[in-house]
Formats: sequence, C-alpha cells, structure tokens
Amino acid sequence: MHQTRDELVLRRLRAVPSSALRLWGRSIRMRVVVATVVLCALVAGTVGWLVMQQITDGLVKSRVNTSVAEATSETDNARDRLAESGSNDYDPETQLRQLVQTLQARGQVRGYDVVVMGPVNDRAASRGVQATPGVDPASVPVDLRNAVERQDGTSWTFTRIDHLPGSHRPGAAGGVPGVAVGSQLILPSDGGTYALYYLFPMDEEQRTLHLLRRSLLTSGVLLLVLVAGVSWVVTRQVITPIRLARRVAERIASGRLEERLHVAGEDDIARLATSFNQMADALQQRIRQLVELSRVQRQFVSDVSHELRTPLTTVRMAGDVLHDARAGFDPVTARAAELLQTELDRFENLLSDLLEISRFDAGAAALDLEDTDIGDVCQRMIASAQPLAAARGVDLELRASAACVAQVDVRRIERILRNLLTNAIDHAGGADPRVVIRVAGDRDAVAVTVRDRGVGLLPGQAAMVFNRFWRADPARARGSGGTGLGLAIALEDARLHGGWLQAWGSPGVGAQFRLTIPRRAGDPLAHSPLELVPVDATEVPV
Repeated sequence: MHQTRDELVLRRLRAVPSSALRLWGRSIRMRVVVATVVLCALVAGTVGWLVMQQITDGLVKSRVNTSVAEATSETDNARDRLAESGSNDYDPETQLRQLVQTLQARGQVRGYDVVVMGPVNDRAASRGVQATPGVDPASVPVDLRNAVERQDGTSWTFTRIDHLPGSHRPGAAGGVPGVAVGSQLILPSDGGTYALYYLFPMDEEQRTLHLLRRSLLTSGVLLLVLVAGVSWVVTRQVITPIRLARRVAERIASGRLEERLHVAGEDDIARLATSFNQMADALQQRIRQLVELSRVQRQFVSDVSHELRTPLTTVRMAGDVLHDARAGFDPVTARAAELLQTELDRFENLLSDLLEISRFDAGAAALDLEDTDIGDVCQRMIASAQPLAAARGVDLELRASAACVAQVDVRRIERILRNLLTNAIDHAGGADPRVVIRVAGDRDAVAVTVRDRGVGLLPGQAAMVFNRFWRADPARARGSGGTGLGLAIALEDARLHGGWLQAWGSPGVGAQFRLTIPRRAGDPLAHSPLELVPVDATEVPV
C-alpha cells in the first residue's frame, strides 16, 4: 500500500509540469500576470540593489572618514600627553600601561578598541601586545601592520573584529565588521616606536543595512503582490468579455444561432460586442438562407426524381421495343436504338442514385439487418465485376481470413463493395493492373480493403472523393458509366451501419479504400482490423 501511495504521489508530481504548461498555454490572464510580476520584480530588484549600493557606500564612507578623523585626533592627544609626562617620570612599562589604560577608558566612551604592539624598531626592548580586554589582537590585519611599521602617518583598512571566548562582547562568536586605523607612537621613556591601532566596529551600520534590506525586501514583496492583484483585476476586465464571446461563439457553432453578447457601455469592448452581434446576425441570416436553399434543393431533387420515374418508365418501354426490333432496322437506326438503350440504363442508374441520396437527406433510410459472412459478399461482388475487370485487363484478387460474420444490411454492403470495386477497376493500370481485396475481422469489427496500383490520389483528395459528383479528373473517360454519386452513397451506407469508409492514395502508387463495420449493429467502433495505409505505400512508382 505504501508503494502504491508513493507511486501515486510520483505520478502527480510528474504531471505538475505538464499541467502548468497546459495552463500557461490556455490562460492569457496567467501569462499577463506572470509577465507583469516578473518584469516588475526585475525592475524593483535592480532599483533596490542600486539603492542598497548607494546607501552602503555612503554609510561605509562616512564611517571610515569618522574613524580616521577620530583615530588621528586620539593619537595626537596621546602624543601630547606623552610629551607632557616627560621621559624621566615613569619607567617605560608604566608609561606604556598608563597610555593603554587611558586609551581604553576613552575607547569605552567613544566606542572603539585599542591594540598597541611594539616597539617596531630596535631601540627598545619588546613589550609584546597590549589590547582592550576581550579583543583578539589578530583582528589587526597583517597588511595594516606592515604599512604602519614601514611608514609614519595614518593607515587604515577594513577588518573583522574578533573577541576572545568568554569576553561577553557583541559579536564574540563570529566577530563584527569594522575599520582598523593605525599609526606610529614614540614612547619618551625608552624612545621606542610603537604601533597604535584603533578598531572601530561597524555593527550599527550593519544593523542599519540589515534593517534597510528587510524593509526593501518586504516593500518589494508587497509591491509585487499589489502589482499581481492589479494585473489580475485589469486582465479580468479584458478577459471576461473575451471569454463570454468565446462561449457565445461556441453556442452559435453548436447550432444556437440566436445567442448574442450583452452590450454595456460605449467603450471598445462594447463596440466589439456590437460588431460581434452584427456578424452573428449576418451569419444567422446567411445560414438560414443556406439551410433553406439546401432544403429546397433536396426537395427539388426528390420531387424531380420521383416525377421522372413515370416518363422514364414510358421511355424505357418504348426503348425496349425499339431495341428488340433493331434487327429489322437499317444500320444507322439500329445503332441509334442501341445508344438509346445504353443511355436509358445510365439515366436510370442516375435516377436511382438521386432517389437514394434523397432518402439519406430525408433521414428515411433504414437497415434490414441479418448475420452475413462478409467474405461471401466480397466473392459475389468480385464475380459480378469480373466481366468489367476482364474488359479493362484488370485482375481481381481476394485475400480473406476466417469467416467474418457481422450484422449488416446485405443490399447496402453489396452496393458499397460494388462501388469500391468499380472505382478501383476504373483507376487501375500501370505495370501492375491488379485490384487486391482483403477481408479481416476481430472480436469487435470486420474490415474490407480494396487496393489498386493506378494513378492514386493527390494530397488532400482522400477527403474529397466522397463528395457528391466529385471526380479527381473530370476530363477522364469512365468505362463504367458512373454517376459521380457512388462513393457518396457508399459513405452514407457505411455511416448507417455505424461504420467507417476511408480512403488513402499516393500519386503513382495507387489508392486503397477501407470499409470498417461493427460485428454487432449499434456497437461503437474504436479500431479497424486492417490498416488504412498499405504496407507497400513506400514503393517507388515505376
């Protein structure tokens, strides 16, 4: 159970980036708010950094100037006191100790520490290092020591003032930043030159900078939150009408043509809503006109098809009489009787197709279902198409698997296969004049493919071959005398079964049509037992 829970957590964590990317791609508001906050953060961060640099430089420079001036003043006072005490009143150690004590006392009041080292010359004996109690003499940098010992005058540098353990001084654990100022001092009692260092802590400046940094950071965060809120509100005012327009557009696309946007005010959004409503009114009017025109056209086709049945029957009867009696006619009249019979056949086929299309448009088509072996249907259709194939020099080849039984309307399936075979025979040719019919099935569906190696289809034509009266090459003669409605009727028959009728083609390689129907009427289709693109689709045309 723990492993399952961990895997669930991992899956959710992996899904976070993709969810964030989807949200980023779908939400204009999120992109605007994030972009605004990021830009404001960059600007605020840059300005804050510049302000901190200027304030830090000002505080440090002021502290350095104050420290150097105070150290110079204290050193001058110490020299004056040493000069007044003379060289014979005290021994060197006493004089040095009193000097350090005096400086330490003043340092406690003025806030600095003292370190005395020396002497730095050979005129007096070394007396070690004396410093303010608790201060580590190592706080004086080596570079400053060398500078003070080499030259007379005042030198300074930055340092970290460390305090000895147990001194209970501020910063005893890690020290505090400070300024170290050093100069030389001559002790009159022994004439030795000593190095006098003042350590001025900068803890006040450090606390000031920390407070300022926290203030800037807090102000920056509050500013970003405010900017994000303002951006959210502003984008909401713009995005909300856009979302409403999207919803209304989706409703109009779904067929609710009466939907309109609410217009409030006279701003750009209101004018956009007005223009959208005007466009929707124009579209609604145009769609209604097209719907009415389509209804009138379907009604006209249906009426004409039915009305032509009676005169066609009369003409057919007269044509049959003339065709039967053509042996007694002269050659020209006999040939005219044969042509009349042929054209009557084509006209009757066209009329039958128009009537069938009218039934589909009216929603009057129905299925007469029965369990049928699709392989047997294919064999019958191949047998009926064999004379046409032989006349065109085309070989028909059937490749069927085990019995593929499905609940179908046999008449409609035969019509689909007849149209596919006729179409393939019409377009077959080249070095391999074969039409291969494959039949396969699985637990849920049965599929039939019809493959030819003729002229093929150009890109985009696979979706157009099922349009009514559409032909890839209108100037091309058709030996079968098609009406241009065969594939359109076949598609409607396939849809009536809840199936698919799809086409693939490539110029010079040929074409393949695939019919897929469910084994049980009414079951949804999720896949096809046969591939739409044939395995030899990458053949090089010859």
